[in-house]
Amino acid sequence: MSDQTEKVPAYSWYALSILTAVYVLNFLDRTLIYILFTPIKAELHFTDLQLALLGTTSFVIFYTLLGVPFGRLADRTKRKMIIGIGLAVWSLFSGLTGFASSFWTIFFCRLMVGVGEATLGPAALSLLSDYFPTRMRATVQSVYSSGIAIGGGLAFFLGGWIGQAHGWRWAFYLLGFPGLVLALLVFALREEPRGRTESAAVLASGGSDWKLLFRSKPLLFLYAGYALFALSSNNLGIWGAAFFVRVHHVSLLTVGVAAGILSIAVGIPAMIFSGYHSDRFSRRFAGGRMAFTAYAAALSVPLWLVVLFASSLTFVVIVNIVLYGLALMWVGPATADVHDLAGPKLRGLAIGIFFSIVNIVAYGFGGPLIGRISDILGVAKNPDQMRLSLLVCPIACALGAMLLWMGSRARKSMPPS
Repeated sequence: MSDQTEKVPAYSWYALSILTAVYVLNFLDRTLIYILFTPIKAELHFTDLQLALLGTTSFVIFYTLLGVPFGRLADRTKRKMIIGIGLAVWSLFSGLTGFASSFWTIFFCRLMVGVGEATLGPAALSLLSDYFPTRMRATVQSVYSSGIAIGGGLAFFLGGWIGQAHGWRWAFYLLGFPGLVLALLVFALREEPRGRTESAAVLASGGSDWKLLFRSKPLLFLYAGYALFALSSNNLGIWGAAFFVRVHHVSLLTVGVAAGILSIAVGIPAMIFSGYHSDRFSRRFAGGRMAFTAYAAALSVPLWLVVLFASSLTFVVIVNIVLYGLALMWVGPATADVHDLAGPKLRGLAIGIFFSIVNIVAYGFGGPLIGRISDILGVAKNPDQMRLSLLVCPIACALGAMLLWMGSRARKSMPPS
């Protein structure tokens, strides 16, 4: 049966729903600390650089170091076991963050959240590529990646509400530990054979030598371009709440509720839209997915400038809604292209490398850089200076758009997926 007419089994949709729920918790536990920056800073007297280290660097150290070996493991072992164990680890330490009383205890808990979460991306995306036909790859992976919007929305909405009503520690208790229950459903998932949905030609041509990943010019442009786009989009989430609280004097609860609604109401349709339409672009010409997201990155540049420097809060919020939608459009198309370019024998490793590079640049470099610039500019005394420290984001968007466009052109000589 051809890829174009193959009927998708109901079990595939069930597996997608479970893995999407796992990604919701993944992003909820990852981003929960951002909405709680203000009360944590007030209680423990941290600097902005320390907050950035807790929010990004602590998490990203092992998330990036282990992404590649976990990716390789996903190519060789049972992927559901990797996901289930990782989910249990990060949920446990996310909940334990609420008991922390110093910079280093929070740092250690966040570090262990990163260890657990490093298991998910390579294994889950590899499983999805075997549950669904290739013609739906970006669409399905965008549905899965909508967990970013849902998880981020719940982190801001529930984290802001619980943090305001009961304190920041209870937000970690109530939102971290429930993942231990979901891990049981993950262990019960059915493992599909690797490469089940690939054509015979792809299976025959796909190599297993990891060096092939660094000989692909489109893949190298993809890694670099999406890393820069991710720096911009991820730091909108990392520093966005603090920006509105400090610069526009919006309450933490209001920011949490607004961000939660925005994340779910805008983020989910934006991600599914991008997956569906980037799949259509890729069927018209090779490199179509990267061209699609290059346009999104380029359009984000002027929107960032408006958000940072406009004085009307109403206008800033309206523009921020559009910017947020664009900021989430890259994930599904990016992971689909990585799978297509790497082939079934290297897809786990390729995704592990992809997430490692993206998170080193976005979290390990971008977040602390913005925090350090804020400290140098004296944001604690003059919050308006945060407008300048966040200029890192539109600059990264512009460079990312250029690299993604170059990757799209480089892939033109390759056959469409």
